[in-house]
Amino acid sequence: MIATMVTFSTNHIALTAGVTGLISLPLAYSMLRPRSWVDAMAVALVTAASVFVFRKSANLGQLNDDGLSPFSANDWLAPVLTYVFLGVYAALRPRRLTRREFHVSGRCSRWFRSQSTS
Repeated sequence: MIATMVTFSTNHIALTAGVTGLISLPLAYSMLRPRSWVDAMAVALVTAASVFVFRKSANLGQLNDDGLSPFSANDWLAPVLTYVFLGVYAALRPRRLTRREFHVSGRCSRWFRSQSTS
């Protein structure tokens, strides 16, 4: 019996990445503090991009056709790469203070003093 190598089309991979991004958007918005749609969109885009890049680059028959028929090596490793991409994004993203942290840190009073002197 000859084993056939299964690869996925670019449209299928893009659809998978898009669904992943759409699922991650409300989750990111609900978990980010302070809540920001811009940050949630960035997390969703990074998530979708990481899934697309990994699934497209690892779209080989040898990785898609393995012992566990419903799950391929791509399916198991895509979340790992997404975790790495989000970690890099979090390290490069400047940290925003919450309103409480802004007031407690004293930046608020320094900002008001700088505004009154100008």
